Amino acid sequence: MSGRIEGRLAELGLTLPPAGKPLFSYQPVVIAQSLAFVAGQAPVVGAERPFIGRLGAELTLEQGQAAARLSGLNVLAHLKVALDGDLDRIERCVKLGVFVNSAPDFKGQPLVANAVSDMMVDIMGDAGRHARFAVGTIGPADFACSVEAVFLVR
Repeated sequence: MSGRIEGRLAELGLTLPPAGKPLFSYQPVVIAQSLAFVAGQAPVVGAERPFIGRLGAELTLEQGQAAARLSGLNVLAHLKVALDGDLDRIERCVKLGVFVNSAPDFKGQPLVANAVSDMMVDIMGDAGRHARFAVGTIGPADFACSVEAVFLVR
């Protein structure tokens, strides 16, 4: 039987991608006491990389928002592994950091980040409300964005 969060994901028609191996030298999740720090997750599904390029150049705002949501699902997929498969150990989303691969004139980073922020609230209700930053940057491996997170867990 699925838990509350998994049930909500299903209601929303969302599926967690497989938690892939890190591309570089880091741990995907580190739990320190009751805080889970999730390293930046890219918008990938296995080896598939559907969102490559800069917002405001190769990619549209809507593509950036879809990339942010997929990155957020990858955050949850890695967190699920770290929590031994039990997403209901999440008490709240504390903070999201959204790095948006941006062309020089692109100013819509907060709108890209809103997509993943709103998704966390849709999934977790008030426990999904969080502090956040959104910045324009040059993304690693030219991914559209990367999302890092901090969660309170038990």
